[in-house]
Amino acid sequence: MSIEFNADEVFEIADRIEENGAAFYRKAAAIVKDSKTRLLLLDLAAMEERHRETFGELRAALSKKGWAPAFDPDGQSEMYLRAIADGRIFDVKADPAERLTGSESTGDIFRMAVALEKDSLLFYQELRQIVPERLGRDRVERIIGEEIRHVMLLNAGLAELK
Repeated sequence: MSIEFNADEVFEIADRIEENGAAFYRKAAAIVKDSKTRLLLLDLAAMEERHRETFGELRAALSKKGWAPAFDPDGQSEMYLRAIADGRIFDVKADPAERLTGSESTGDIFRMAVALEKDSLLFYQELRQIVPERLGRDRVERIIGEEIRHVMLLNAGLAELK
């Protein structure tokens, strides 16, 4: 079973995830009092913006090449991506920055950020499965590595708070 999914749709979702992440980190940075934490959050926002650029480049390149997803015999990766696009797994249209009220502790912000990063990791791991090697899978893998580092940074920040 295969669901028709084009590069534009897939990378539009990725762009939205990164846009939401950057907005979340910028708003969180405005909330925290500690300058070291503020800098970390602003650095994370900047990294998310760079991911947006990468996904934009992939989106443009793959759309021009008439991208067909890599071999996915059961269509599981495409079904998962479609479920995300339809908001059944997590809502990429929802702005997580709107959940920040300004009264969150640094720990609350870090825990929220870890959850957001884990959602994006799940999406990118499935994305990696359907982007052919010859068309940029390595770039998706690099972003996955960076997102894992984000989780590690946030968890280290949580550990420092204890």
